[in-house]
Amino acid sequence: MTEAESVRGQGDGLVFRLMKVEDIPDILVIEREAFTMPWTEEAFRNELTHNHFAKYMVMELAGHIIGYAGMWAIVDEAHVTNIALLEAYRGRKWGERLLDELMRTAAFLGMQSITLEVRVTNEIAQNLYRKKGFRSAGTRKGYYSDNREDALIMWADLPAYEERSILEGSVDHK
Repeated sequence: MTEAESVRGQGDGLVFRLMKVEDIPDILVIEREAFTMPWTEEAFRNELTHNHFAKYMVMELAGHIIGYAGMWAIVDEAHVTNIALLEAYRGRKWGERLLDELMRTAAFLGMQSITLEVRVTNEIAQNLYRKKGFRSAGTRKGYYSDNREDALIMWADLPAYEERSILEGSVDHK
């Protein structure tokens, strides 16, 4: 098996790898499509070059970035900063695969729990998070600056993962 094949996982052609600064233009396309308040190029550049807590990955199909996810790994807690797919690739359970990889990475890095905020009106995302073991832990009033919408705070415990993660440079995905 080649290195690329071992990263792909379930034979669907998806490849997970570390995000690089050169990926930012593609990431910005996904950002603008997925979020009403997209991050800027400067924000991503800072995350990749200056924030030692930040861990970001991309999901590729046929060499094209179709999704990405990021988190901050602090002490034993992971905080999801963003997770998004191009709209054309939604509805295939690939967002779930991306979240699985992010959670696996967090566990590998020694994180014991993972948290995120999600719009209270985003039922699709909330359902995915619940499926992955997240539970509600409160709200942040007026969290989103575009419309002052509340955010639901969700947490999940992370199981211990023995396999290495893509964010640590390994491609040994069983």
